[in-house]
Amino acid sequence: MNPEVFREYDIRGVVDRDLNDAFVFTLGRAIGTMAQRYKVKEMTLGRDCRLSSPAYHEAMKRGLMEAGIDVIDVGQCATPMLYFSIRHFGTGGGVMVTGSHNPPEFNGFKICIGEDTIYGEEIQQIRKIMEEERFSAGSGKCYNADIGKPYIDYLYQNITIKRPLRIAVDAGNGVGGQFALPLFERWGCEVTPLFCEPDGRFPHHFPDPTIASNLETLISTVKGANLDVGIAYDGDADRLGVVSDKGAILWGDEMLLFFSRYVLKEHPGAAIIGEVKCSQKLYDDIKKNGGRAIMWKAGHSLIKSKMKEEGALLAGEMSGHLFFADRYFGYDDAIYSSCRLLEILSQTGEKLSELLADVPITF
Repeated sequence: MNPEVFREYDIRGVVDRDLNDAFVFTLGRAIGTMAQRYKVKEMTLGRDCRLSSPAYHEAMKRGLMEAGIDVIDVGQCATPMLYFSIRHFGTGGGVMVTGSHNPPEFNGFKICIGEDTIYGEEIQQIRKIMEEERFSAGSGKCYNADIGKPYIDYLYQNITIKRPLRIAVDAGNGVGGQFALPLFERWGCEVTPLFCEPDGRFPHHFPDPTIASNLETLISTVKGANLDVGIAYDGDADRLGVVSDKGAILWGDEMLLFFSRYVLKEHPGAAIIGEVKCSQKLYDDIKKNGGRAIMWKAGHSLIKSKMKEEGALLAGEMSGHLFFADRYFGYDDAIYSSCRLLEILSQTGEKLSELLADVPITF
């Protein structure tokens, strides 16, 4: 067992070198054992579209059940949909099999005990359980369930699109496109799909919207067809990329700045959290618009816990993780964040480039 796979925020490694079915089965037993210590009896389980994910998904399921955990299997989904499923089904936690935005040879696991992702010492506890081989024993049951329809219905009912928009969506052959496209089309938007078929080989580009070269096709599509906006997701759709009608990339702090203005209109004085890599223009703009700007450490688990501590309504990172506690659950959901973007554009009637004309955009 390679101890380096136990990272700060997840468990992640190279397929066949660090990870195999036997390791994942044992990992599932350890996660189930830890969950039992927190009195958790039932967990949801999802996976992305990586080539190794179906086998790891099955091994994880067997491990959890061996530890006495009942599993609600939601199949292929986005990471935020796994978070949503915990709330929707009322389970005590969940596991997402995903390599996120990493190259195809990687895979990994994001783990929730309760509604929150575990990190740091809790991940090391799982490692210790595996090393000591002190596992709970039981015979959990498995139930298959669809999370796609309830998730899409929830977003459709809680976002108001006042006029159809013309948009391009680059899912990078990850899982985001298969759920975002039917939602946008349900609102009557004209959608140009780019690489929206899930394909774990990622034949066109890595699903990482923070790398400018990965957005070249999206930029040329938006500019060439005079579209309203371009949207990009990472492999498991918890990180967002945005391209304006002029073809300019909005980086993480610029997206956070944009959203903060609209949150602060509804909630004057609200706390908004950025991280240390965000530019000063973000914090200045939050203050100028009457918000309480907070700089915090990067890392989605750290940001989420700080949001609860401060009662913050919005947070974000340069990596494209955006966290809405305003009208949502406070976790990083790129599909939801893109819906909020479309809502604003549909209601203002202005172009994204016009709405950000007073902000220096980084190309």
